[in-house]
Amino acid sequence: MMKMKMKLKMKLQVEAEEPLEEPLCDWMSQLPPRLQDVPLWQLALPGSHDSMSFCLDVCSPVLKSEPRLLTVIDRLFPCCTRPCVYRWATTQQCSLSEQCDLGVRFLDLRIARKPAGGSRLFFAHGIYTLMTVKEALAELASWLVQHPKEVVIISCSHFDSLTDADHAHLVDYIITLFRGRLCCPQDTPTLRSYWSRGQQVIVSYDDQQVAQQHPQLWSRIPYWYADSWDPQQVISYLEEQKSRGRPAGLFAAGLNLTEDAGLVLLHPGLNMRKLTLKSLSVLLRWASEQRAGPQGGGVNILCCDFVGLSRFCSLVIGLNYKEGGGAGSIGAESEPGPVAAER
Repeated sequence: MMKMKMKLKMKLQVEAEEPLEEPLCDWMSQLPPRLQDVPLWQLALPGSHDSMSFCLDVCSPVLKSEPRLLTVIDRLFPCCTRPCVYRWATTQQCSLSEQCDLGVRFLDLRIARKPAGGSRLFFAHGIYTLMTVKEALAELASWLVQHPKEVVIISCSHFDSLTDADHAHLVDYIITLFRGRLCCPQDTPTLRSYWSRGQQVIVSYDDQQVAQQHPQLWSRIPYWYADSWDPQQVISYLEEQKSRGRPAGLFAAGLNLTEDAGLVLLHPGLNMRKLTLKSLSVLLRWASEQRAGPQGGGVNILCCDFVGLSRFCSLVIGLNYKEGGGAGSIGAESEPGPVAAER
């Protein structure tokens, strides 16, 4: 029995580290007809956590919003703090278009103004990115042209050090760039209806005041976030959230881990990639047991770190093909509600 358990554990670990082989760049267009008319919040959608962290700038300063002690140490010993932050803040290794090719349809974009960055906006996770917001969104727009039946959800959040003028310029750029491809929140979001109108992009904007001023923007999408490095605690948290009932509209559940100071100090050779790989088999096993759809306990968007290192995307997409997956009528259960969650 012990040998059998060991073999099973080793098998799951190998499967978690195998690269994704299925061509999933157009998986939405290949869904069965019964799933083309249900709201997107009744489908299972793969998402990436901190989607732009693949291009963090190890030479950039730590964000001002980070704990004060860390920012002080960064000013005194940047050669120590920044490589450490980089190791733990990097949660992806694929570009946005590569993530979309893998099947990701929810992008977690944390926007910030970089010191000495001029009027340009960047992304951030502990430290700032090398790539600008305009460069990343332009890359995504080009990908969408090549995949006209795929719908991508962009979650814009955090907005570290942005001014009112920055918000205005950012929203204007988003609306101008995507134009007729933007999906309005007033419409029930189904694939068939979006295809008929040539719409492909849902933009969620976490600044509620700004979102209310623009009918093209969606309000904040709830994100269940456990804030733990222990995969069992992450699963327990997600199960507790499920027991409370799913939000009415789009919502995300994070399989991502979060380090704490003790873990970083006690394990100097560890980083987020190694920690994630150690935990993937447990997290993916839980994900494989979920169901999409409007029923109690159903999941919608599942987010993960290092989406290119496992079969995460194909596993989540496969939930739509389970018996009853994604099925349900458009009714009271499907109406979006103003639910928000902190990350």
